[in-house]
Amino acid sequence: MTLRDRWRAWRNGLIGDPGFQRWAARFPLTRPVARRRAQALFDLSAGFVYSQIAQACVLSGLLARLAKGPARIADLASVIDLAPEATLRLVRAAVALKLAEPAGLDRYGLGVEGAALLGAPGVTAMIEHHALLYADLADPLALLRRGGGGGVLAGYWPYAEGETPDPAAAAAYSGLMSASQAMVAAQVLDAYDVSRHRRLLDVGGGQGTFLRAVAARGPRLDLSLFDLPPVAARARDAFTAEGLTVAATGGSFFADPLPRGADLVSLIRILHDHDDGPALDILRAVRAAMAPGATLLIGEPFAAERGAERVGDAYFGLYLLAMGSGRPRPTREVIALCRTAGFSTARRVSTAMPMIAGLIVARA
Repeated sequence: MTLRDRWRAWRNGLIGDPGFQRWAARFPLTRPVARRRAQALFDLSAGFVYSQIAQACVLSGLLARLAKGPARIADLASVIDLAPEATLRLVRAAVALKLAEPAGLDRYGLGVEGAALLGAPGVTAMIEHHALLYADLADPLALLRRGGGGGVLAGYWPYAEGETPDPAAAAAYSGLMSASQAMVAAQVLDAYDVSRHRRLLDVGGGQGTFLRAVAARGPRLDLSLFDLPPVAARARDAFTAEGLTVAATGGSFFADPLPRGADLVSLIRILHDHDDGPALDILRAVRAAMAPGATLLIGEPFAAERGAERVGDAYFGLYLLAMGSGRPRPTREVIALCRTAGFSTARRVSTAMPMIAGLIVARA
């Protein structure tokens, strides 16, 4: 046993001792720490309840109504279609989570966390979508034992288990990806100046949210997108309707060659959706389409990111398992995959919010 192992055993024995816990809760210098630890432990056990409260606040329209201004319980009850007693219970729960806040006698307004949530449409879209994930997580050990996939969430993402999505399935998951992609795009574009390039190819670009974000920032790049045929068709229609000149090519990056000629290629939330072998195949396909000196941007949440550890191995670790494909990777593993795929250099670039997305820049 190493010195660190012995220290860890001593620490855990002390923290787990009921007598020490009672002493720490009474002693003035340790009382704040004891309270924080107790709260953190309770939050860990009650997290599912909190997330379900947030889902109820979103799906019922409670937060959207509070965003229009404070209201009384009777008025809120008529909007969200609950009895006044049930409405009051939900509102009080929302207040406890800072999604709502008191605004006078029997009046409630939008809270600071509620305002932040409504300001991030991708988060509300994921909250609405979480019912599928929670169905698979009702028995997490069963999910782990079967090795992932095969459940409700995998049916929502047919490509994760090798199926070709029909237009309806493509529309469903592409819409969710589009809603949550804007936050990721902002992190990538704030961290890397794309204006130094002339042509950008977004591989697995979905409905084109990343390319719209690029276009909105004004650089004069030729923009193009590659995704599965039904997804590319939706992107093409959307670009045409918005008056954007973007080439959208349909195909599979496992079976079809990628369009050539781009000096900048992006993989936005693509690699972590795939297991190691397919992820390496994607990188090799991208490298084959790139001329020497071209640049690849890999933007997605990474595992083991300081301050964002829960997003990587906890949230996406289980989400991708339920989906049936992929895993969150530390940046060092993605960099190693890039080098194996033939990229001459690959480096991590800091982003403002790594819990939303980190960035790796690789050169052909």
